[in-house]
Amino acid sequence: MVAAARTRLSPEDRRAQLLAIGVRTLDDHSIEHLSFDRLSREAGVSRPLLFHYFGSRQGLRTEVVRLARDSMLHATAPDLTLPPLERLHDTLQRLVRFVHEHGGTFYSLVRGAASGDPEVRDAVDAAREVHTERVVAVFTELGHPDSEVLRLALRGWVALAEQMLVDAVGRLPDDEVVALMETSARAVVDALPPQRSKSSRLSQANR
Repeated sequence: MVAAARTRLSPEDRRAQLLAIGVRTLDDHSIEHLSFDRLSREAGVSRPLLFHYFGSRQGLRTEVVRLARDSMLHATAPDLTLPPLERLHDTLQRLVRFVHEHGGTFYSLVRGAASGDPEVRDAVDAAREVHTERVVAVFTELGHPDSEVLRLALRGWVALAEQMLVDAVGRLPDDEVVALMETSARAVVDALPPQRSKSSRLSQANR
């Protein structure tokens, strides 16, 4: 019996395949446990091949985190045809669904913010910036002035929402998790001090 010929992948396709396997391992293992040994076993390839594609364990982890981040952002991209609050609700629903389906990946991204690897931290911070921009857009469309205070407040809310997702998904009904995040976002914005005009701030500073 003649064995079936193994499909020969291009270098780009092989690298993409290895990264996809790396992301899948995050569902069961933290990013700290992703190593060349583990990935070589999962993918059925040699360690030298992994060194060829990623250079180092740090390089591998960084690329896997970036792909996981991009997958999450794609899965939760806002539907710009919806009104602001409906768009926020829809995005949060899909974020909760992502955590259900890829909890290990989401937890790895959240924990990656405290990583000792600056490139991993930068990748995770970039996701937080995207989430912040998305929610800032919701509230500016509702009439809140776009300001540094608004952005700082909502950047903090993003970190709060991450912790809610880690703690609440699977413990509370999904609609309660979404409602909790929506309510807290509105409360953060409603608690902001009234925005003064630029001329008023300058006048106060010169006194």
